[in-house]
Amino acid sequence: MSEIDRFINQPVNWLRATGPESDVVISSRLRMARNIANFPFLSRLAGEQRTAIIQEVGEAVKKSNFLKNAYFISSMELPELDRQFLLERHLVSRELFLEEGKSAVAITPDEMVSLMVIEEDHLRLQVFQSGLNLVETWRIADEIDSELEKDLDYAFDATLGYLTACPTNVGTGIRASCMLHLPSLVLTKQVHKVLQALSKLNLAVRGLYGEGTQASGNFFQFSNQITLGQPEDEIISNLEGVIRQVITHEREAREYLKKKRKGKMEDQIWRALAALKAARLMSSSEAVQLLSLVQVGIDVGVLEGQVTHTDLNQLFLLIQPAHLQKMNGKELGATERDARRAARIREYFSKVSL
Repeated sequence: MSEIDRFINQPVNWLRATGPESDVVISSRLRMARNIANFPFLSRLAGEQRTAIIQEVGEAVKKSNFLKNAYFISSMELPELDRQFLLERHLVSRELFLEEGKSAVAITPDEMVSLMVIEEDHLRLQVFQSGLNLVETWRIADEIDSELEKDLDYAFDATLGYLTACPTNVGTGIRASCMLHLPSLVLTKQVHKVLQALSKLNLAVRGLYGEGTQASGNFFQFSNQITLGQPEDEIISNLEGVIRQVITHEREAREYLKKKRKGKMEDQIWRALAALKAARLMSSSEAVQLLSLVQVGIDVGVLEGQVTHTDLNQLFLLIQPAHLQKMNGKELGATERDARRAARIREYFSKVSL
């Protein structure tokens, strides 16, 4: 069994819906950018320098209490399907997925931490937690960073802070983010007002897979944009305060649907469930949209006791293209994937009565 295959049937811990406010906040993530002194940034990095950085980081990982049991994987040795699989689990970024030169990733067995080596920066550390748990996410990331810094000479300037390939990351080098599911705000057509307000607060809004992706299935990722001149605890506190306001708006929209649009809302939920229970072919985008409506059914009590947030979160992941192919043991064409996706969804919802 390869290291990648170990993750196939393993539930993702940060998708367990066990954290605070997990009916709205899927996960919290802390991403940290670091570069090693005396090496150029990625655009000027030669092949032998890539190898040297990977070796240095690999030795530091072995000495880290948090990372010593991590799987250390060379992305160049992975087929495209395995790289896509890791991308779907948010263990690597699109940048690392597309990187053609030598690179690597260290992943803890519980998938709560991944360390990308030679992405946009030499190091990109990611820590995940379930629900709204930014403070704990930052604590873990800070501890890992301190462990690695004992063996790695980071590029640092006394005035600017940590030096990064992109000027927007200079300073603390951290990006805190939360993945939110906001179906009620979308259904009540209030989500654009919320997003416009957030843009004025220097917060970035992206899709499921971060920068360069659009929101789908009513999932939105919110993160800080400023890393220079702001202490870490202030970045975390400001983002958490905004996320709590968004949570309040989503729950208010949920109550509005229950009181003012109950009949229409319930019809949409039951229609979605009927399609999920009967369809023989289903695309990723259609499945995500229908599952999002089912989650509304949980939130407003229509499907209470029949479906759980935890199961839906896992299902959102398991129906992604690379996951379907890995579980099937071979690559599949688009129509085959749509058929396998529909079958997996029917299997899950067979226990839910209409």
